[in-house]
Amino acid sequence: HIYARMSFDPAKDLTPVAAAARVLVFLVVKPAMPVDNVQQFLAFAKTHPGQLTFGSAGNGSSPHLAAEMMKSQAGLFAVHVPYRGAAPALQDLLAGQLDFYFDPGIGLNQVRAGKLKILGVATEKRIASLPNVPTIAETLPGFVSIAWFGVAAPPRTPMAIAERLSAAIAEAAKLPDVQKRMVELSAEPIANTPAQMAAFMKE
Repeated sequence: HIYARMSFDPAKDLTPVAAAARVLVFLVVKPAMPVDNVQQFLAFAKTHPGQLTFGSAGNGSSPHLAAEMMKSQAGLFAVHVPYRGAAPALQDLLAGQLDFYFDPGIGLNQVRAGKLKILGVATEKRIASLPNVPTIAETLPGFVSIAWFGVAAPPRTPMAIAERLSAAIAEAAKLPDVQKRMVELSAEPIANTPAQMAAFMKE
C-alpha cells in the first residue's frame, strides 16, 4: 500500500509464524502549545490550518501514517516533516522546531520529565501503564493506529517448523526480562499461532 514496487508479495511469498509485539503510538506536543487534551488540540489545529508541523520517522513510517489518518478523520491541514528515524524528530520537537508528533514510545521519559505534553494514545482502550492518558478515540471515534512486528519464514517452510518457532516465541514472551523490556519500549507482546498470524495479516 505504501511502495509502488515490491520485490515480493507478503500475502503469497511469506510463511506466517507469529506476531511478536505491537508498538503503541502517543500523540505528544511541545510544551508551549496552548492545549491540554485531544479536543483542544483538534480545535487549535483547525483554527491554524497549515501552520502546524509534525515530524515522523520517515515517509510511510507508522508515526507518519498515524498523523495522516488523524488529518483525514478530523479534517486537519498540517505540514509533515520527515526525518531519518524517530530520534531526530523527537529532538526537534523538544527544541520547539515541531508542534506535534506521534511518538512510538521513545519520548515517554521526556513526558515524565515535563519536557513534552502527552495528549492521547492511539489504542482501542486505555493502557494499564498509563491509565490517566485517554485514548484519542475517546475524542475522535474509531481512531486506532498501532504498529506491529511479526515473524515470518521463507516460502514453503513446513508448517511443523513454523509452529515450533511460534511456540518458542510465545515462551520467550512470558520471560520477565522480555516483558519488562516490552514495557520500556511501549510495546505489548503478542503470542499467536501461524494460522492466527496468517488471519491477522489478511485482516
